[in-house]
Amino acid sequence: MTTFLLIIIYLAFISLGLPDSLLGAAWPVMQSDIGAPLETGGILFMTISAGTIISSLISGKVLKKFGTGKVTFVSVLMTATALLGFYFAPSVAWLIVCAIPLGLGAGAIDAGLNDYVATNYKAHHMSWLHCFWGVGATLGPIIMAQFILEGNAWRNGYFVIAGIQFALVFILLFTLPLWKKVKNSSNTPLDEETESKDDEDDTDIKPLQVKGVKLALVSFLFYCSVEATMNLWGASFLVEIKGISPATAAGWVSFYFAGITIGRLITGFVTFKTTNRTLIRSGQIIALTGAIILLLPLPTTFSLIGFIIVGLGLAPIFPSMLHETPTRFGKRHSQTIMGYQMAVAYTGTTFMPPLIGFFASQSTIAIFPICIVIFVIAMLLSSEKLNKLLKDKALIKSTTAN
Repeated sequence: MTTFLLIIIYLAFISLGLPDSLLGAAWPVMQSDIGAPLETGGILFMTISAGTIISSLISGKVLKKFGTGKVTFVSVLMTATALLGFYFAPSVAWLIVCAIPLGLGAGAIDAGLNDYVATNYKAHHMSWLHCFWGVGATLGPIIMAQFILEGNAWRNGYFVIAGIQFALVFILLFTLPLWKKVKNSSNTPLDEETESKDDEDDTDIKPLQVKGVKLALVSFLFYCSVEATMNLWGASFLVEIKGISPATAAGWVSFYFAGITIGRLITGFVTFKTTNRTLIRSGQIIALTGAIILLLPLPTTFSLIGFIIVGLGLAPIFPSMLHETPTRFGKRHSQTIMGYQMAVAYTGTTFMPPLIGFFASQSTIAIFPICIVIFVIAMLLSSEKLNKLLKDKALIKSTTAN
């Protein structure tokens, strides 16, 4: 029964991934179809992310009151309805209206399921969970590219994705009793990770006062800045700077998400042999390599290689950072800190891509790879500083104990 529940959680993450990559893949065509300037894509992206931030911040209270199963069902229903709204939307104003429930539908369930898996399952489950998000994020641009090829019909792409979402809604509806049965059948975690020894020491400390939390938040901020910027402006960069067609650009963006998906599938097996911290550092170095390839004046084909390498590099970072949360800061604070991490992560998603869109509209979208390089370096530096802080803290506790 617990295994079947895990499958349901994986399906929920496919539903989270499906709409995440649609806007960036479709925007080069949507922009001309609705007669909107380039930066309007950033406004839509920001609206979606703002809703996600709000729902992430209140996720703790919502999950405690209604339970993970019901929140999952309602969230996917909101997402499906919003995507259907994109299909019918006659103007930019209506797209913005539909973007609100699209964002709200993602935040609470994202934070809730991430904390649930981080607390109750081993590291490979977290990597595979986000691998399924990658499955959805990869399928989104592929489906959209197909409809763009068939007469720039981006609306039909949204319609099909909405249909898939509604199918998941029905699956979640009929499996709602399962969440309660699993909860009642087990009073202990499914696959318990080692709880941080600092739990007892931090009982009187507020989550944001725990050492290292702010550095972790900075790492999440710049991770999502990279991921979201690649998602939203990648296709526009390929069309305007590299001179490829919108349909091909959407397909190349899907390779970026395929890199994330395949990377997370592989990472799930690698976690048996190495630590989360090693995976985070290795992923950041690989992502930086891909970003530099995009920055250099190389032939167009190298852009596809750069997109794939960035995707492979990003693959282990997010799930590994999430899974480290209870170990870094203790289970007592993990659910609250997880909500903060998701909120700050989506803050990066909210503000960085629109900001880049604004500057690009004033200059050129050629600034895209420069921003990716800067964001990856900032993420790497904050992550390494956090590792040093936690190492020094552990050394002090060890010396004191002896």
